[in-house]
Amino acid sequence: MSKIGNQKLCTLLFMCSLNACKYNKACRELYERIVAKEKSEKSALMAVCNKLLKQAFAIAKSGLIYDETCRSTLVKN
Repeated sequence: MSKIGNQKLCTLLFMCSLNACKYNKACRELYERIVAKEKSEKSALMAVCNKLLKQAFAIAKSGLIYDETCRSTLVKN
């Protein structure tokens, strides 16, 4: 997070990432994967914040309902 962005929005997004780690399976897996690589918990939460932003933007742009089972075609398996 940089100090350039909206502080209230950054704080709200950070708090959302805490809940996403509990209730969103994809975010939880991302968080656990990053922590397992011996990165800090805060950097893992920042990655979850980034994922939430990308999900929200994709939903707003496409107009589709969030589908937990949907996977990007750009993801390498």
